[in-house]
Amino acid sequence: MIEAVVFDIGETIIKDDRGWASWADWLAVPRHTLSALVGAVVAQGRDNADAIRMFRPGVDLVAETRAKEAAGFGERLDESDLYPDARPALRALRSAGLRVFLAGNQTARAGDLLRTMELPVDAVATSGEWGVAKPAPAFFARVAELAGTSPERTVYVGDHPANDCVPAAAAGFRTAHLRRGPLGHLWADSAEAAVADWRIQSLMDLTGLLVR
Repeated sequence: MIEAVVFDIGETIIKDDRGWASWADWLAVPRHTLSALVGAVVAQGRDNADAIRMFRPGVDLVAETRAKEAAGFGERLDESDLYPDARPALRALRSAGLRVFLAGNQTARAGDLLRTMELPVDAVATSGEWGVAKPAPAFFARVAELAGTSPERTVYVGDHPANDCVPAAAAGFRTAHLRRGPLGHLWADSAEAAVADWRIQSLMDLTGLLVR
């Protein structure tokens, strides 16, 4: 019996458009150029930050992020950044008696911004707050602590098969792969995605699968 559902954040609950647009503006490059390069490096199995390093070789990303924030190009999140199905799905699952959480590879500031949006969740956590990121096993150990129930009674939902489905399944979680965003579509038919217990097109699909 499933007792908790934990959602990845980027390209699962929120769109990444604003974040990458902000980086493009800060780097003074066309937004489409940076977006295309992000897709290219990720398709090669590289860190998406490598797209930024193409314009600023050897950049200290922590320092650059601070400078960007100080100059007014920092992280911003509001209702327009949510996917349309996010709030309704979170609300439906929670109303059905499931505990609902968000946990993904985001900054501590993103965690704060998400909490101010008063989403219908029990808690929000980010890799920036935990000091460990997916796909590290330690991240999913923290997810288990956050959910407060055994992994086999918890579903982890995400768009990135290699970062979400595979390590979550290895940690004992049930998993759902969301066909959303560049990675969710690019690797929808991959061996990594096949690890998932469920494959979904919308977060609302979860209500039919998990709520009895």
